[in-house]
Amino acid sequence: MSSILTNSSAMVALQTLRGINKNLAQTQSEISTGKSVATARDNAAVWAISKTMESDVKGFKAISDTLSLGSATVGVARAAAESVTDLLTQMKGLIVNAQEENVDRSKIQTDINALRDQIATAVGSAQFNGLNLVNDSGSINVLASLDRAGSTVSASYITVNRQDLGSQNNELLGAFGTDTVAESVADGDPFALTIDAAAGEVGAKIILNIGDRQVSYTVTEADVNGGGTAEENIAAGLRNAILNSGLPIDIGALDANGDPIGGLQVELSGADLTLTNNTGVELTMTARAVGEGTGGLAGLATIDVTTDPQGALAEIETLITTATEAAAAFGSAQKRIDTQNEFVKNLTDSLTTGIGALVDADMEATSARLQALQVQQQLATQSLSIANQQPQNILALFR
Repeated sequence: MSSILTNSSAMVALQTLRGINKNLAQTQSEISTGKSVATARDNAAVWAISKTMESDVKGFKAISDTLSLGSATVGVARAAAESVTDLLTQMKGLIVNAQEENVDRSKIQTDINALRDQIATAVGSAQFNGLNLVNDSGSINVLASLDRAGSTVSASYITVNRQDLGSQNNELLGAFGTDTVAESVADGDPFALTIDAAAGEVGAKIILNIGDRQVSYTVTEADVNGGGTAEENIAAGLRNAILNSGLPIDIGALDANGDPIGGLQVELSGADLTLTNNTGVELTMTARAVGEGTGGLAGLATIDVTTDPQGALAEIETLITTATEAAAAFGSAQKRIDTQNEFVKNLTDSLTTGIGALVDADMEATSARLQALQVQQQLATQSLSIANQQPQNILALFR
């Protein structure tokens, strides 16, 4: 039956054309965006997964930057520790030379002091963006990863331990009522010291230089918290250290009572200690007090080849070991950070590839589909045109 009110053929052709146009619009969208799932409307589940993974990729890219910063910071510390090791090795060579009796130890000590100052400079300047890993204790955490378990995300870190290579002991200012005491003492003149409460720190060291010799006394718990005053106990301890120091005959020797044998006279009265120069020559006498060193290289402050070359040799071996272990620790930490950084970069690439597999359009297949749909669109248009002409045939029945 033919009808001029209802054209079934045209309706079918129109539905077909609409379907083709819809598919053609989707294909053109894939070509323009490069994605088969560009919005949640396209595929809600896949779109949600891709967005979660994209957020992880953003996070891992930020972590890669953090790891690069951490590697640079540790690298600076490692370079400083290696430099300190080299300087200590140079210092060891000087100390070995000082073991000979017929060398000028005072000149060698001058070179040692210069190396000591350079070590302090290297340690103090070994900072990156204000963070110094070689002048303090403790540790820092470098963000290493984001660990996802379902919808729960937690951060993981690489812990880098600081390596304290500080070499400066704190001067105990006022330990003698004033700061460091230094005088050139003529023959027959006294060198007077009064121990002050500022010296009363357990582990502190009172250092007394008499000519080219050095005597030191370490403050004990008994000095500070025992009977009597700390000042008197420290003064007595320093006097005993002088008596037992084995001072050479050129600046006198002392008997068991502290009386001079052709040289130095030592008198103690409470917290007052007086050294009288009876050696026949002028002597430079210096007294200072330093707090107990907390840095790994605090022993540098006590190295003095003019007074104790053997002790200096033993101490430098310990310091070289400390600096070497610090450099090795930083090297291991930096290698781990760099390895993690490389892994994060590879992981980021893998995640990006996975996201692409989920949402990216297959351009070869899309191109072929576009051409097929364009042909189908032309045929559907032609079919609709033919269907729309069918009512015209009814007019022939009325001629």
